[in-house]
Amino acid sequence: MNHLLILPVLLPGLMAGLIVAFARNRLHLQRVAAALVVLALLFMAGLLLVRAAAGPEAYFLGNWPAPFGIVLMLDRLSALMLALVAVLSGFVLIYVIGTGWDQRGKHFHALFLFQLMGLNGAFLTGDAFNLFVFFELLLIASYGLMIHGGGADRLRAGVQYVAFNLLGSTLFLFGLGLIYAVTGTLNMADLAERIAALPAGDAGLLRVAAVMILLVFAIKGALVPLQFWLPGTYANAPGPVAALFAVMTKVGAYAVIRFSTLVFPPDSAAIGSLVTDLLTPAALATLALGAVGVLGTHSLPRQVAFAAIGSMGLLFLAVAAGTPAATAAALYYLLHSTLATAALFLIADLLAARRGGAAAHSGLIAALFMAGAVAMAGMPPLSGFVGKLLVMDALRSQAVLAWSAILLASLATMIGFARMGSALFWSPQEADPALPIPQDRGGIAAVLLCLAALAALTVFAGPVMAWLTVAAENLHAPTAYIAASALRGGT
Repeated sequence: MNHLLILPVLLPGLMAGLIVAFARNRLHLQRVAAALVVLALLFMAGLLLVRAAAGPEAYFLGNWPAPFGIVLMLDRLSALMLALVAVLSGFVLIYVIGTGWDQRGKHFHALFLFQLMGLNGAFLTGDAFNLFVFFELLLIASYGLMIHGGGADRLRAGVQYVAFNLLGSTLFLFGLGLIYAVTGTLNMADLAERIAALPAGDAGLLRVAAVMILLVFAIKGALVPLQFWLPGTYANAPGPVAALFAVMTKVGAYAVIRFSTLVFPPDSAAIGSLVTDLLTPAALATLALGAVGVLGTHSLPRQVAFAAIGSMGLLFLAVAAGTPAATAAALYYLLHSTLATAALFLIADLLAARRGGAAAHSGLIAALFMAGAVAMAGMPPLSGFVGKLLVMDALRSQAVLAWSAILLASLATMIGFARMGSALFWSPQEADPALPIPQDRGGIAAVLLCLAALAALTVFAGPVMAWLTVAAENLHAPTAYIAASALRGGT
């Protein structure tokens, strides 16, 4: 059995434990350890992208067959998410080391690596219960990162974040219990087969379980009316942490894509169009709320948080369509929105470090903000424009409602960021000569790399979409995925 598949989960967890045990007071060693892990994850993500293109692959822990043992599954979608996490974590690590931000607490790098372990596990697991386990690992690590550096506002937002996610965890357990009672398994590939053959008398219980599960994913993905935790959490989180959290809401989107194409497909007699019926109105409301929030707020971190909510609305609108073309467009927009949100949170942190009027004297920071705002608003020439065109093209059957919502939200987002840029960089400001301009070349380099990734996503949109189109087609025809999970490891 090839053990490469488990390394993205095992390596960050082991290194985080070693940091806690032996290097908690040695920042230099922590930095080296975290950098080595991120470099290894980037290398492994590249290998797994190549392997996923050859077809789905399963890893059976202890060599126990599904559904009795724990199984990790690799396909194009999971490989894509692993690569996104590796790239984003690299940008965040460059930022925190380059600005010295990680000196504010001794446990940042350990929590950072535990977070990567949870993210990679959530994207690789082929078992619904282990998805819950990795969700809880993410919750613990993200709460520690959230309150890193202290502060009453940060602590209050962290408590609210934990409370909402614990509610989601409770619903998840209830939903998983119902699914297990009806089907006798929690292996996702096994669920796909058993639900397809489910007696009509059990359809009601399964639909209740499906609603519970979707509510959990809606909380993770910040869908209206379950988005209340996100603005305060992201706005009060430290800038680099908020940038890493840009991929956290995508865990909810990933889970919806995985379950709606594998466990609860629209051609299932028991589920039918339930996923689309619930997601579409929630996605439209989320898109509208995000745009209104961008227009109405006067704090850049909070504005970016609302822009992140709006981007999730657009993403879920494409996912709800339930077609391969819409799923491929959603995946492209997922990549774009994660990187754009992360870039803006890092820029907001750079500005926060330049209080006292220093921001007004930095043309480079202003240029970075403009590029990030253009990307987030979905204006040409960056990948946000391409992503929105792809989503709109996939939603031609809903042109009147969906297109109007997307275009109006884009206009509101553009106006909101233009107002914020004017207030930050064009309003008269008196610089305080007693406040030195921080040496943040490493932070600026991280933002430039993030924006460069967005530019690359634009330039190579054709090859990327060709790869994502195959991934979406495989998701909507999961025969190979189910067959790979049915094989016993090592045979």
